[in-house]
Amino acid sequence: MTDFIIEWIARGGYLGIFLLMALENVIPPIPSEVIMGLGGMAVARGHMALVPLILWGTAGTTVGNLFWYEIGRRMGVARFRPFVERHQRWLTMDWDDVVRLDHFFHKHGHWVIFVFRFLPTFRTVISLPAGMAKMPLWKFLLFTFVGSAIWNTMLAAAGLLLGSHFDQLDRYVGPFAVGTTVLIVLAYVYRVVTWKPSGERS
Repeated sequence: MTDFIIEWIARGGYLGIFLLMALENVIPPIPSEVIMGLGGMAVARGHMALVPLILWGTAGTTVGNLFWYEIGRRMGVARFRPFVERHQRWLTMDWDDVVRLDHFFHKHGHWVIFVFRFLPTFRTVISLPAGMAKMPLWKFLLFTFVGSAIWNTMLAAAGLLLGSHFDQLDRYVGPFAVGTTVLIVLAYVYRVVTWKPSGERS
């Protein structure tokens, strides 16, 4: 099965990698860990070159995240208020928190964007508040591209080093992704249980 997928990735070429990575950040059909890992295996087999693979994959990641950034930018912070007030318990934030987050993004958003490119789930979700805070587009694109390029390079290099042994790639990348996701879910559950509106906090 792995051989079949690698063959199809090779046939799709760099444009196929671009489209898969863009879609992965909009309606995830295949995780980026799999796409870039198998792309690295295609490099090992001589079907692709490493640098174009990383550049096309990162361009796709950036375009996919731009989709959510644009939705957030068009929505804006003010239009988000009724939704926050209706679902503040599950969002674990009230409107005062949103205002503080907006101010924080204006000051430090570029570093948040960069760091979150290495985290499963949140590396795409973070693009929405970045757009809502109207983070400068050039800054969003720059830090999205650089952070994604580093992550995609690691994934492609892992695929290249492991050659055709996809099970070994999954052994290294899978536990990291699963473990991080479990920690995020547990932290969220804890926050939902212990969260209080800003007016009730001591």
